[in-house]
Amino acid sequence: MANKYHIITYGCQMNKSDSERIATVLKSSGYSPTPNRKEADLVVINVCSIRQSALDRVYGLISNIKNKKSRLYQGLDEQIKTQIKNQKIILTGCILPKDKEKLKNKVDLIFDINQLTNLPQMLSQTNTNLSRHLAIKEFDNLAIKQLNNYLSIKPCYSTFPFAYLPIMTGCNNFCTYCVVPYTRGREVSRPVEEIICEVKELIKRGYKKIILLGQNVNSYKSKTPNSKLKKVNFPKLLKIVNNLPGDFWLTFITSHPQDFSDELIETMTKCEKVMPYLHLPVQSGDNQVLKKMNRHYTVAHYKELIKKIREKFAKIREGFEKNICISTDIIVGFPGETKKQFAQTARLMREIKFDMAYIAKYSPRPGTAATKLKDNIPLKEKEKRWKILAKILEKTALKNNKKYLNKTVEVLIEKQSGNSLYGQTKTFKNVKVYSPEQKITGEIVEVKIKKISPWGLAGELIKN
Repeated sequence: MANKYHIITYGCQMNKSDSERIATVLKSSGYSPTPNRKEADLVVINVCSIRQSALDRVYGLISNIKNKKSRLYQGLDEQIKTQIKNQKIILTGCILPKDKEKLKNKVDLIFDINQLTNLPQMLSQTNTNLSRHLAIKEFDNLAIKQLNNYLSIKPCYSTFPFAYLPIMTGCNNFCTYCVVPYTRGREVSRPVEEIICEVKELIKRGYKKIILLGQNVNSYKSKTPNSKLKKVNFPKLLKIVNNLPGDFWLTFITSHPQDFSDELIETMTKCEKVMPYLHLPVQSGDNQVLKKMNRHYTVAHYKELIKKIREKFAKIREGFEKNICISTDIIVGFPGETKKQFAQTARLMREIKFDMAYIAKYSPRPGTAATKLKDNIPLKEKEKRWKILAKILEKTALKNNKKYLNKTVEVLIEKQSGNSLYGQTKTFKNVKVYSPEQKITGEIVEVKIKKISPWGLAGELIKN
């Protein structure tokens, strides 16, 4: 009977993609997945510790698993009791060294995600009866090899009809609030040939939306043995992927304003498969706060970028694609943020009119430079500022969505639930499709929009 694993993922799209690679290693080592955590011999928790609140959830989860172990013993036969007792908890992802030290006695194994190729050996060295499935000789049969870059592991894709495809990992920017350079290290770009090979595989398997990932995708750089392409930057990579034959959409996250070049703007607008969508974190609408955050751009620079991007799309694209959908990240209550400085952020939100904004209340993370600053904004005030921005976003998002009402748009159907289908437009708008007569997951269909809200659209399938 094969041993089973269960993966729990917290955090961003990169963490989700990492979990797909963890699944590959475990499957290749003789494990089978289970959706039921209680049945698992291995529970793998892939952690995001960008914010303290995220790590607090992990502590709670580990405690919950251990408490349930002891409660489950009652009324069970000895074989099942033994399985529960031997259940192992493994931790990986974005974890600071100080957090590893605190967690090491609460779990059976902690490893950095870039050590993933060594997971079988690490597991075999733990005190577990599962090691028989982890013999080193099995590496001969794996779809992976001992590589310096764990991103070379072929993932078990789990999000059809869209796929996350990391093109790089790590970050060199050292924003004062962020743990990524300390948990993932400096920037490492994947070879362009490796990326193209993975894209071709996804196209062949019928994937319709490919999302290129990186902590800062627009700083991608890769050398290549191809004589015509000695060096490939991100705009060139985007062109290469766009020109591959196939019916698919292409997008990317996340970008940094300081690296967003005119070449990239030009490339985005002229590559027809690139979705008219951009996630461009601003973090604050005040220059002094941006400086404290070590963001290396000004509010004026950010506004000029948005203006150029919107003007270029309006000039080059047609139909709904003329109006590029723009989302952002914002932190409220950063140390020392005055009411006047916060008002600047609120003003910027009203001016830019974002389609979506992911607003976070600042929480200090040990090991980052911002912890040297006094966290002097009370939680109640942070919550108040969060609500103000959320209300602005609700108004602008609703206004942006009004242009879709009673219009027909293309929608990539991503899942079905009950009598409804759910998908996204090419502009990254969520769409609910009423009463489908057939299962069409993974297809791009036409939908007439009948209802709108700030957070999505709803409509009826157009019969072709």
